[in-house]
Amino acid sequence: MFYKPRTKPKALVILDLLDKRTDLTGKDKQHYLNLKKGYEGEMLFDTFTEKLQCDCLILNDLLLEINNTTFQIDALIIVQGKIHFFEVKNHEGDYYYQSDKLFKKPKLEVLNPLDQLSRSESLLRQLLLSLSFTPHIDASVVFINPNFTLYQAPLDKPLIFPTQVNRHMDHLNKIPAKPTVQHKKLADQLLTLHKTDSPYSKLPSYDYEQIQKGITCSECKSFSVTVEKRKCVCGVCGYRESVTNAVLRTIKEFQVLFPDKKITSNIIHDWCMVVESKRAIRRILADNFNAVGKHQWTYYE
Repeated sequence: MFYKPRTKPKALVILDLLDKRTDLTGKDKQHYLNLKKGYEGEMLFDTFTEKLQCDCLILNDLLLEINNTTFQIDALIIVQGKIHFFEVKNHEGDYYYQSDKLFKKPKLEVLNPLDQLSRSESLLRQLLLSLSFTPHIDASVVFINPNFTLYQAPLDKPLIFPTQVNRHMDHLNKIPAKPTVQHKKLADQLLTLHKTDSPYSKLPSYDYEQIQKGITCSECKSFSVTVEKRKCVCGVCGYRESVTNAVLRTIKEFQVLFPDKKITSNIIHDWCMVVESKRAIRRILADNFNAVGKHQWTYYE
């Protein structure tokens, strides 16, 4: 059981929708794919930590600040007397380590995750000291992708490779002691200090007129959806979904992309596009939201 479960980053949720409803530039597309791959790697790592049988407190995806400096922790595990801190990387392919630098073959230098680990470990130690905690920190970079290979891997660096993850979890499982009240207090303090708005979120600018309107298929993501009586039917994969569910799902996308816009029957009718009946849109809104105002000034919350 995770003390703090991982949630999909807000920036990635928005980029998922923008990728579906707009043509991202090459730079924005690459940023989106990098975020997506990183999140997938973290979720894969979670499949290992969620199976831990030892008494521990697992906090995922912490965004913390000390001395006006923000830092991120992919996974943190608190056991008695020690904090295990993991920087998770979903690199894929052949890499090599040379002169304290990391390269993807044949010769592309990439950011060395050990530098990021060192920075975050130092900031975490400062934060813990400010909270009057002085536990030992065991920080490691985890390469989680099974299709990753590192040539010339240094033996004296805190690196965990895909074939070593299970053994590392077995080692944690052998820790006999239970976290104390103080450890739980620390976990609660870290949760309180966790920041929800990341300064690392970089989103392209967009407006309502730029976005492709319509209901997409929840299975294949196609816009080839038509309404047949009370069903939305995908013309690509044939998936059928009730109009109500499809409209509500599409409203959620609208709320993510345009949190400051009021939900009205007119704008949702335009946003969903394929539902011809505005009366049906009003009924779905009235049944699932609270109406504010009257007549042409009505909107829904």
